[in-house]
Amino acid sequence: MGLSRQCSKTGCQGIAVATLTYVYADQTAVLGPLATYAEPHTYDLCASHAERLTVPRGWEAVRLPIDPTPPPPSPDDLLALADAVREAARPRGGGPTAYPPLAESGVTEGARRGHLRALRST
Repeated sequence: MGLSRQCSKTGCQGIAVATLTYVYADQTAVLGPLATYAEPHTYDLCASHAERLTVPRGWEAVRLPIDPTPPPPSPDDLLALADAVREAARPRGGGPTAYPPLAESGVTEGARRGHLRALRST
């Protein structure tokens, strides 16, 4: 299952292990561990490009410790993906469902975020 991200450098097929963020107000480039989520104004870099990073003249580079091995998918990520697939497969409307309602299963609905939801066992 490929949940990893690719390096942002054009033409590079490497697996991203670090995230680069520019702080323009401070003229600083921060290179740190791979961010949990891809953000629009950050750049994911492979180990090779992260190691060779240079910053514009007059800028400061802040390098945080980076683990060069790509992180494996966590069980939470896989469970959230499985729950999202189950939710998408659920029939819409008032027809019969393949899953019992939450109240019958002894599970109560917790916080809801977008199309995912957190369930609490009772």
